[in-house]
Amino acid sequence: MLYLSPLIAIALTMLTGMLVFTAIGYDGFHAVQAIFVTPLIEPQRWADLGVKAAPLVMIALGLAIGFRANVWNIGAEGQYVMGAIAGTGVALLTHDMTGWWILPAMALAGIIGGAAWAAIPAFLKVRLQVSEILTSLMLTYVAVQFLYYLVRGPWKDPDGFNFPQTKMFSADQVLPAMAEGSLVHLGIPVALLLALAAWFVMGKTVSGFAIRVVGRAPAAARHGGFDAGRVTWAALLASGGLAGLAGLFEAAGPFGQLTPQFPVGYGFTAIIVAFLGRLSPIGIVFGGLVLAVTYVGGEIAQSTVRLPQAATGMFQAMLLFFLLATDVLVRWRLAFRRGHAKVAP
Repeated sequence: MLYLSPLIAIALTMLTGMLVFTAIGYDGFHAVQAIFVTPLIEPQRWADLGVKAAPLVMIALGLAIGFRANVWNIGAEGQYVMGAIAGTGVALLTHDMTGWWILPAMALAGIIGGAAWAAIPAFLKVRLQVSEILTSLMLTYVAVQFLYYLVRGPWKDPDGFNFPQTKMFSADQVLPAMAEGSLVHLGIPVALLLALAAWFVMGKTVSGFAIRVVGRAPAAARHGGFDAGRVTWAALLASGGLAGLAGLFEAAGPFGQLTPQFPVGYGFTAIIVAFLGRLSPIGIVFGGLVLAVTYVGGEIAQSTVRLPQAATGMFQAMLLFFLLATDVLVRWRLAFRRGHAKVAP
């Protein structure tokens, strides 16, 4: 049931979505078909699924490491934005240069930018016992406002017809396509390699074992000599770095620049991906594809069924709700005794 419940949650989301949109006057059946089925049966949409899934998988991998250590990083969206900002800073500094080294330098800056932003809640958590849930979440809004300031101020493209955006990245600053004329870029295989690396680290190394022990049994971890503070630092820096890398890849891939529209909620959606994948790196790849289907399908439903743009967020919210609800039934069962129902372990 632990691995079957995500499939049950998806089915319940589709059924509930069909009923809700039918009740408010839309074609509920075709709405659900457009969102969940059409992206899978139309081959021309598969590249879009990979492009959408890659950043979700990267961010969710980092979040899963923290969640396993009982470190709740809710601000991956801010780390995603700061990684893109740091990488774009390198892009603007090297805009008139050429060389193979520019894109790796941007990627490194993205990782450092995301990790540095995550280091703030890590420091506050370890030194002052401040909840990382609140600090990481609030820092997201600081990062977004900093982005707005840059693209409307010092980084604004002077040749951009007064639009709030940076210069377009040069040829050496964008992710190369995997095939001529394809939307599939280098970020997709990198996301898969990162999933394999996370699987190895979490399942086959002492560091991964320390993360799991600190998360599940803090007292046993202290007895075994594992430092909870170090694990907190490692978990937040890893999640921030992966979110920052995802932000840079998104800026250097589909966007090709920074604009006010860059924050698209991937950092929050990745939380759903992590839990849908059961905090397993391989499961996260599956979860990333499922949520990518809702993004691509939501765009299809807007043009075919005339659903509002908010429909995508609604389906994602319902998916998280049903996932949490089915998890209750994995750990608990209803016991009917003497005419009364009660929850029993």
